[in-house]
Parts: sequence; C-alpha cells; structure tokens
Amino acid sequence: MSKASGSRFEESASVYDVPSHASATLDDLTTALREQQEAFSTLLDAVPDAVTVLARDGRLLEANLAACERFGRSREQMLALTVYDLNPEIPRDRIEQVIRDHRDGVPFVHETINVGADGRGFPVEVYSRVFRHRGEPRVIAVARDVSRRREAEDEVRASEARYRELLRAMDKGVMVQDRQGRVISVNPSACRILRRSETEMRDSDGRPRDWDFIDEHGATMPASELPSSRALQTGQTIASTTLGIYDRQGDRRIWLAVTATPQFREGETDAFQVISTFGDVTLLKRDSDLFRRTQSLARIGGWYLEPGPGLMYWTDSLAALLELDCDAQEANLDTLMRHVHPHDLERVRFAIDDACHRGTAFEIECRWMTGRGQVRWCALIGESLQRDGHVYQVSGTLQDITRDKLLEETLRKQALSDPLTGLGNRVAFTDELAAAIERAQLADGPVVLHVDLDRFKLVNDLLGHAGGDALVRAAGRRLSEAVGMEGSVARMSGDEFLVLLPIGGKLAGQRMAERLNTDFAQPFMHDGEEFSITASIGVAHYPDDGTTVHQLLQSADAAMLESKRRGRNTWQAFNPALARQMSDRLLIETQLRRALQNDEFRLVYQPQVDLASGRMHSAEALLRWNNRALGPMRPDLFIPHAEATGDIVRIGAWVIREACRQLRVWQDGGLELDRVAVNVSFRQFLSEDFQDHVLGALDAAGLPGKALELEITERVLIEDAADTLRTLRQLKEHGVMVSIDDFGEGYSALNYLRRLPIDAIKISHGFMRGIPQSSVDAVLCRSIIQIAQSLGLKVVAEGVESEAQRRFLIEEGADLAQGYLFAKPLEGDALAAYVTPVPTIR
Repeated sequence: MSKASGSRFEESASVYDVPSHASATLDDLTTALREQQEAFSTLLDAVPDAVTVLARDGRLLEANLAACERFGRSREQMLALTVYDLNPEIPRDRIEQVIRDHRDGVPFVHETINVGADGRGFPVEVYSRVFRHRGEPRVIAVARDVSRRREAEDEVRASEARYRELLRAMDKGVMVQDRQGRVISVNPSACRILRRSETEMRDSDGRPRDWDFIDEHGATMPASELPSSRALQTGQTIASTTLGIYDRQGDRRIWLAVTATPQFREGETDAFQVISTFGDVTLLKRDSDLFRRTQSLARIGGWYLEPGPGLMYWTDSLAALLELDCDAQEANLDTLMRHVHPHDLERVRFAIDDACHRGTAFEIECRWMTGRGQVRWCALIGESLQRDGHVYQVSGTLQDITRDKLLEETLRKQALSDPLTGLGNRVAFTDELAAAIERAQLADGPVVLHVDLDRFKLVNDLLGHAGGDALVRAAGRRLSEAVGMEGSVARMSGDEFLVLLPIGGKLAGQRMAERLNTDFAQPFMHDGEEFSITASIGVAHYPDDGTTVHQLLQSADAAMLESKRRGRNTWQAFNPALARQMSDRLLIETQLRRALQNDEFRLVYQPQVDLASGRMHSAEALLRWNNRALGPMRPDLFIPHAEATGDIVRIGAWVIREACRQLRVWQDGGLELDRVAVNVSFRQFLSEDFQDHVLGALDAAGLPGKALELEITERVLIEDAADTLRTLRQLKEHGVMVSIDDFGEGYSALNYLRRLPIDAIKISHGFMRGIPQSSVDAVLCRSIIQIAQSLGLKVVAEGVESEAQRRFLIEEGADLAQGYLFAKPLEGDALAAYVTPVPTIR
C-alpha cells in the first residue's frame, strides 16, 4: 500500500482491482467500482462507532466519519497517522502482535484509552478482527466510546460504596436473601445483634440450627411465618413484626422488630430477593412485658382520647379489667361510658368533658360494671395535653381499687369496733353520743353509763390472758343483753365499758345501772368454774352533768371512780360534789405541768438500816411538792394525777437524776452509803426512754449501776410482761438493783418472781402496822419473808415504828428496815449527819 493521495478511495481501490481477462469495458468497470466505493463509504459512515482499518505497521488505511469526529481530525489528517499516534500508550508492535495472536476472522474485544487532537484521552471498547487483502494482513477496528458507561459504572461503584458504608454505619441489622432464602449479604449490625459472623449467616441461610423462632406471645414460629418468607410469598412489605430468637448455643433470648421488603426486577411479578431490616428490641420487649404484667398485677389499664376526631384507645389491661367485648381498634368513649355505674355516670362524664374543653385534670373513685355485670370500684385518673391553648389529647389510667375499698370498709368498721368483743369502740361511742346530743330534748337527754369491772386484773392474772379475754367477751354480751334496744354498748379499754341511752333521762339511767348491778351479781362460768365479777358504774345525764361529749364522759368517769371508792359493786350518779372533785383534779393537773419548770419539787430521804449491824445501809428518795398556789401537797394527792396525765414520766426522770446527784455528794463528803432507792411508777417504767434516763443519770453522777435501786410495784410486772422482762434484764446488765414495792398489796406477782431479775421485795407498812398484835399480819409478813428467802431475795420492811416490830423482823430474818423508829424522811444535808439511834441487837 502507498500513502493516500488525498482521495479516501485510491488506496482502497486496489482491493477491488478488475481482473485483466474481464470482458467488460474499462469504463463500465470504473463506473461500477465507483458506485461500490460510494456505497461502502456511505455504509461505513453510517456506523455510529469509530471504524478504522489498520495496516501491519499501524498506519490507518481507512477511517469513517465517526472516527474523524471523535478524534477531532479530518479524514486526510486521520489517514496520515498511525494507531500509535492515536493511542500513545500501546506498544509499537501492538498490531503485529494482534495479527500474530489472532486467527483471521476471529473477533476479539479489548478496552483502551485513545487520545484526541486536543490531547485528552477517552476510554473506548474496541472490537477488532484480522482479515487479509491480497495476502497482506489487515485489522479492522470498531471503537465505541465508553466514557458515559464508565461514568455510569463509576457512579454505580460509588453508589455501591456509599450503600456499603451506609449499611456498615446503620444501627439496624440488614439481611438480603434470595428467593430460596439464601443469605446474600448481611451488614455488621446484623452480625452484632445476632452474634453470628457473616460466614455463619451465609452458611445457615439466616436460620442456624440452634435457633428457635417464637412469636411475641412465646409460641413457636414456623419458617413459613417468618417476615422474610411472608414477604416473598405475598409480594408485600411485612412491617414491624416482633419475633423472638432463642439461641440454644448462647442460652439467650433476643427480641427483634423486623420489616421485610420484597425486591422485583423490572417487568417481573415475582420477587427475586427480600431485604429484612431489624432492630434489637429485647430491652423494650422486657420493659413492655414487665409493664403489661405490672398493669395486670396492679389491675391498671391505660387510655387516651383525642377530642377533635373523637378517637380513643385503651390498653389490653383495661379491656381485661372491665371485660370489654371489643378490641382496641373498636375503642370509643360511648362504649367505655356504658360500663360506668349509673350512679356515677354523670360525674364521670362531667370530669371527662371538662378535661376535653377546659384542660382540667381529674381523679375520681367510682364504680364500674364489668362485661359480666359485676361491680368494681376503680380510680379513674386523667390529664390533658394542650397545644396553642387547645386540648388535643386527654389520657390517663383506670385502676381496680375494689380490694382497697373492701379493706377500707373493713378498716372503717374495725376503727369503730372492738376486735375482742365486736362491740363499738370509744370512737364509735363518741360519734353516737355527739349525734344523740344534737338530737336531744333537754328533759330526756342522753345518759352515759361508765361500767368498770371490779378486781378484773386479779382474775385475769389467775386465768391468764386467754381466760381474761373470754370473761371480757362474756361481760360484753351480758351488757348488750341488758341494754337491748334501749341503747348501745361500747368497750372503752381493758375492763371498762360505756353504755349510751339516747333518750329516757335520769330515771332511765338509774334503772339501767341497778339492772346492770343485778345482772353482774350472777357468776360467770369459765372452763366449768364460776367466777364472780361485779361492776362499778358511774352515771352522767345531759345536760345537767355536761353539754359536750367530753364533759359527759368525764362526769361518768368521775361517778364510776366514786362508786369504786364507796366499795365497788354499786352505781353512782354524778353530783355537784363530784364536780368539785373534778375541778380540784383539773387544778392539780394544771399546776403539775408547771411544777418542774417552777422548781417546786424537792426530795427527802428516809434511811434504810441494816437490821443485823444497825448501820445505815441506803436511803429511799421521797418526792415532795410545794406549789405556789396550792401549798404543800401530799404525795397520795398529786402522784395519781401525775400518773393519769403522764407527767410522772418527766417528774420521775428528774427524781432519778436528783437522787443520783445527791448520792454522789454524800459519797464525796465521806458518807458511807451503798445506794439510793427511787420509786418508779408503771407508766414511767414502761416509757420508751426509761432505760436511757436511768443510765444517763448514773453516768452524769459518775456512779456505778449498783448505786441505784429502782422500786417498782407489782402492777409493772403484769402490765406488759415481755417489755418488763427485757427492760429489767438490760438494767441488770448495768448492775442496777430492782425491788418490788408494797409486795402483797397489789396483784399476785408470784408467777413473775421466778423469772424476773429481782433483788429484793419490800413489805408494805400496811402489813407492819398490825405487828405484833395481829396474828394475821404476822403470818403474812412471815410468809413474804420466807418466799423471798426461798428465791434468794433480800427483804426490806417499811413503816417500822416500834422496837417490837424491829425484833420481829430480826427474828424472821428480814434484812433491812425503814420507818420512824429509825428516822423520819430527812433533807439531804440532815441525812449526812444522821446516826442510827437504835443499837444493834444480835
């Protein structure tokens, strides 16, 4: 081939040379050839891709219009170039290599970069074929510009990269499966949530053998019901399905919220794959289950109402609570209102309407009717949510409080009744008395009777608490039978009862008191034995004896105490003399409250002498009160009032502190005194901080526990036996001495002496007064001494006033004595100078 002479067909013409032996004329042949060349040229230029014909050395023998345009050159310029000019990157022997490696007529495809006239490269996909012309190899190359495809591919790759990054960054798990369920891909979050590697997920098709699938109610879920399976089957998105996976390998259960979306190829109706996205909702599911369970246990249901569209929703717990026969999708306010009890319907409707229109909150206790017609008490609570001043939602709870209401009613009854006898208690009685006073006519107003069982504590001690309770119940029944329909009976406390006669006046009260005394004269039976328990009764009448509940109860109490003073087993109507006594008591109690503050108390001390040696062994502290308004007051007048009001606790604490202080002063002054004894009332002993008061007083004075002796009465022993035993043992651990004062005068304490840590018992001056003249008193004293000796206890006799009494005590083996024979109670300074006046008798 020679170089082109300017015509694109000159070189090509040689391909179509006419043989010499042809019979056609030369002109005809030339015309035919020209027509063929023109047709070939037209055909070649019609090809949209760049077409070139290359010689063995790389020269361009032919280039179509598309090639010229793409390279930015004319045809003449193109045919003056080699392929190496158009593609500088390929080796200089590239065409030779192509001709050598590829058989004639066998096409091959490759991609490369061509360079235009402007020096910019552009990617092409080249379709080449080797052919021969007159024995010379030629290469025809069809080059398609793939710039846009490359850009599209690059964009696809970039998009895929972004997609992969998005999947990696997503907190939700993503799994892609084909139509057969095989896992195509999973993102890292899916592997993290499921605790499986991508390889494991691919190998198991997303369903490892050690996994069990369960629905949100805990039932087994077959593979066909999995969201991915249903999406492939139905061709629809299966949204927000909650399912559980029990991983037997890890022995754990996880809960997932899954949405499965089928994918379709264009023009196809069957999904070729499914994409499942899921999140770990294990904690949410546990919280939700716990919340539902809590609602069920607490019997609480939730609800909300949107006033505008009238939409309402309630929880399953509320539907179960009211036994509603419709589900949450059918919820509406009218349905709910049909279950409100008719008596409460109006105020429930008003509360909800007010919340919807005015934004108010409410809390109502009301009755509801269940689907089976049962009545339940519920607490309905609601509050409003507002936007721009308008209520858009009212929400709240409904809680079953039936049990609380029943308990409340039970407690109300219990609060007004005595659990032992079933009678009304003091609260119920005062309410009833107040109502009777309000209704009263002056002539025949209500009457109150205060009934107190005589010597009941002695019987209670003999029979024990169970026997005592049985007798209290029997007394209550006897009172109720006697009063009948005329009035009511209440148990005030212990062995005390109250009777109310709403009408009838004084005469009715007196007749009832006489009848009760008569009825209580009959013995009570317990375990086949008879017990005689009489009653002391006080009667008070409205309005003569009081115009208020408090006044009438006080008057009846004062009258009852007077009947006891007169010998028990009788009744006493309130009278002006008792009124004066009440006035005096009120005055004493008022002055007592200020006595400590006014420094009106002082202590005197009576020596306790060792009968064997005649030495002053100890001293008993005795309280004295000199009031500014009342003058000197005898202990037997003010101490009972102090005990009744509780002031004895404060006063008693002061006595212990002062006695300990005085003993410290004596001992520092050289007085050899072993201890000081202090009287303690039952109310003081049973107070919560009694032990702290005792130990604090000893500590403040710098004294050991054995320097203090507490004298308690027999009542303390039986008033609260468990607490008494505990307190006594704690005090004994600190060395404090304890003795029983006035032993034998009060309640029988023999049952307790064996168990309690007692150091001594004191013989009452009442027993000593008859010695030696009274043989009975002598026998009693001798018995007390023998009891004490058998229990290893010391004996202290008080009220010793004669030499004969002293000799009797020595002969019987008593240890200590006090009384006027030795000394009257002395001031602290006088006691320090005291010398025992009676010589020792051996």
